[in-house]
Amino acid sequence: MYYISPYMYFLPVVKKLVRAYQTFEGYSSAHIRSMGLTPVQFDVIATLANQEPMTFKILGEKTLISKSSLTGVVERMLQKGLIASECNEEDARSQKLKLTAKGQKVFEKVFPEHLSHLKIAFDRLDRNEIADIEHALQSINSIFNQP
Repeated sequence: MYYISPYMYFLPVVKKLVRAYQTFEGYSSAHIRSMGLTPVQFDVIATLANQEPMTFKILGEKTLISKSSLTGVVERMLQKGLIASECNEEDARSQKLKLTAKGQKVFEKVFPEHLSHLKIAFDRLDRNEIADIEHALQSINSIFNQP
């Protein structure tokens, strides 16, 4: 048995938060992979879908994928013809990224399928439980976003 300092009263919450995220990620990413995409590719496709072309920087901010990881993912997705780049008329030093017709077709197939997959799990909760979880997550997010 180990001792938890009174200053560490929050450790059980941290452990449960991490476990919940890991469990969700496993459930979600296994389904995404079964459809032939990586979770990061899915994130890029879902972010670019039904949007105006966006710069690499904006895509990185919207997906929260590190710049180094995003570079490789974007290059591979360009090679597969899922996304395309075009000149940025506002800044000639950068390109804008958009889904290709092939990428849009992938989005139209995998996005609704994945939402249905997630719905199976979330249907085990009632609306009040969903609202409580959302509120708790907003509270947790806010404590770490303090200046």
